[in-house]
Amino acid sequence: MEESLWRATVFLCCVWAASLLYGEMVAYWVPSLWTCSWPHHHTRMAGGVPSLGGHMKVAVIADPQLMDRTSHALAPKSVALEIAQFYTDLYMRRAFLASVLPFKPHLIIFLGDYFDGGPYLLDEEWQESLTRFKHIFNLNHRGRRADIPVYYIPGNHDIGYTALHTYNTKVISRYEKEFGPRNHHFNVGKVKFVAIDAQTLDGLKHGSLTSTTWDFVKNMSMDDTRSPRVLLSHIPLYRPDWTPCGSHRASPIVNQRVSRAVHDQGITYQNYLTEETSNRLLDLIKPVLVLSGHDHDQCTATQKAQHGSVIEHTVGTFSWQQGNLYPSFMLLSVSSLANITKSEDAVSTQLCFLPMQTHIYIWYLSLFVFTMLVLLLWPMHGLGFLHQQIRILGCITRAIGSKTTKDGNKEKDDDESCEYEMVWDVEGTMHIVKKVVRNAGFEHSSEAGLVERGSAAVRPTAKKSISQKTEVSTSTGMNADLRSDDGRKSLQRSSKHKVDTLAKRFFRTLKSLMVIAAVNVPLYMMLLSKDWIEL
Repeated sequence: MEESLWRATVFLCCVWAASLLYGEMVAYWVPSLWTCSWPHHHTRMAGGVPSLGGHMKVAVIADPQLMDRTSHALAPKSVALEIAQFYTDLYMRRAFLASVLPFKPHLIIFLGDYFDGGPYLLDEEWQESLTRFKHIFNLNHRGRRADIPVYYIPGNHDIGYTALHTYNTKVISRYEKEFGPRNHHFNVGKVKFVAIDAQTLDGLKHGSLTSTTWDFVKNMSMDDTRSPRVLLSHIPLYRPDWTPCGSHRASPIVNQRVSRAVHDQGITYQNYLTEETSNRLLDLIKPVLVLSGHDHDQCTATQKAQHGSVIEHTVGTFSWQQGNLYPSFMLLSVSSLANITKSEDAVSTQLCFLPMQTHIYIWYLSLFVFTMLVLLLWPMHGLGFLHQQIRILGCITRAIGSKTTKDGNKEKDDDESCEYEMVWDVEGTMHIVKKVVRNAGFEHSSEAGLVERGSAAVRPTAKKSISQKTEVSTSTGMNADLRSDDGRKSLQRSSKHKVDTLAKRFFRTLKSLMVIAAVNVPLYMMLLSKDWIEL
């Protein structure tokens, strides 16, 4: 391998290694090291002193929605589905271990939609998805962590809507067995978190599941209201169509859509809770903050309630396969101080973005194309040969220019020192003869001789002319045949040279690719196994 090509190969090796290290590892460190921090680090108490203590730290994750046979219409157990599942699960596991856990939260809240086709999976398939979920988020067999409390609320992809519950109640018991009650509350510092099953709120008024959820809400309204409250709902509260969502949203605004089953059998889908339900929730719970998911994209909206305005944060999906190029999670700083002057100051929020996996793969593809072009188009004799060829071409160009000037002058001189004479042979055919004029005396002697010869002297000249014509014609034919043979041989040599050159380039490129792969494939496999295998 030429020295210049070897240097290029080493350079490409280093670029690939740096890209893999960043895309598969360092990118997940960025949120905790540079781009995100706990919101209470930005707040200040009276006198401008930073508020560093008296806060509980909460991490909020929404819509991981693990892929299964219902995702993207891929065949069950197909290679495409297995690959998609692996890389989606790997992304979320890396994000959780390297982006969320370094913040050392005191507890974690999941806002629903843990599986993609949860209500439609068979028990065996559901258990398989549950095992994957626990592996991704490093949970034990009971769905908990030994060091960090974890809280869940159900999503529509976990238990479905009320129309499904009328004929398949098993999905409810299956969910509650693993994740706990659908409606519950818990305290974090001096703030009470109220988690509800939003899928049943707009169901049949006399349905048992709907009644159970509303009874829970009413009981919470009669509870001690002096503590600030945060409402957790998988489905966002009602907002008018085209309500702005803030600068963090990447996708178009989604407007209200509610689908109901025939014969009033309940809801089959809804983007938001109805306006009536939303107002009733706000009036009964009186939250200082609302957290929701379901939309898969970030949205910050202001809800109007009787007790004042309430901020609602819809947290984007944690997965890169759910229609959002910018996955995210949220950090909450919850006050544990008793003397809170304003209830709105009890909870501070900070949205954090995860690595853009799609962009990382686009970079890998672009780098592969660049690598192939560099190796295939690299000069066969190195860059030194390329510079030499450029110098030779410059010399040839200058020589051609000089020769053209000399030939023009020479042709002009030849034309000036020559004469053309018409000569007829015995058959009456005219010939043009070019004669070089050497001097005036010689020209005069020649003319006199021609005049004296007369017609008798013309015959030998004519015969000689005919003979020369025949020889020239024969020579021309032979030369044409020789040129044709030479042309075919030259074309064959040129084709063979091209094939040899292409073959050399191909094997040279293959060697360089093998060197690059020998270094980077083990590195890539090591990065995969490091994050996926549970030690």
